[in-house]
Amino acid sequence: MAIKMKLEDMLCFNIYAASREITRLYRPILNQFNITYPQYLVLILLWEKEVCTVTELGERLFLDSATLTPLLKRLESSELVYRSRSAADERKVEIVLTSKGALLQAELDNVSRSIFEKICHSEDEYVNALEFSKDILKKANKLAR
Repeated sequence: MAIKMKLEDMLCFNIYAASREITRLYRPILNQFNITYPQYLVLILLWEKEVCTVTELGERLFLDSATLTPLLKRLESSELVYRSRSAADERKVEIVLTSKGALLQAELDNVSRSIFEKICHSEDEYVNALEFSKDILKKANKLAR
């Protein structure tokens, strides 16, 4: 006879719930800048690399175009990014950080660090949690493909 697994013992539920709770911690901070958590993630990628294709953003953020397109349109209407066709390949749409979007980096630079300092009590705990989550993501992504 199989033992019935309880919800709180399911890894997938705990990762899902933790993700929702962490995202909820970001909400009041990001609301001050009229951006959502997924928009914040796009901005983080663009702060790393000022120009990304829509395809590259989707791959890095694990988002499909149906989710990414309206998100990018809202960022564009807020004048944080603009879209343009690639000069090298007109089939590709590039997302470019505006100066207004670049200025947000200084204001939001320490948001993630301050949230995780509250959650993780040491640098080792943070590094272990990060490595574990990267490993889970890598394995789940491989299985999903």
